[in-house]
Amino acid sequence: MSAVAVNVNVEEKLFQNRYRVDAGRPHIQIKDASVCANDCTQKSCTYVCPASCYKAEGNGAVTLITDGCLECGSCRIICSEHLNVNWDYPRGGHGILFKFG
Repeated sequence: MSAVAVNVNVEEKLFQNRYRVDAGRPHIQIKDASVCANDCTQKSCTYVCPASCYKAEGNGAVTLITDGCLECGSCRIICSEHLNVNWDYPRGGHGILFKFG
């Protein structure tokens, strides 16, 4: 029996999910933007986040857009050196709505 290769487009799967934004109450925040800009050299959150919520800017800053967050918690785990991510689950009725499971 031979194995069959299956191509999966992650972006297409992520597009199927829905996200209910809790306006004015983000469940993730960068505690101190200057820590990201001045102290963090790796900017690990920018490549670990599967939803690409974190972006490294040219001036060293990191921006965070929580819309589309998968609530996986990778950002709070990867930021173990500086502990600069404040993360909590969204309020009921808000956050990610998974289409497939």
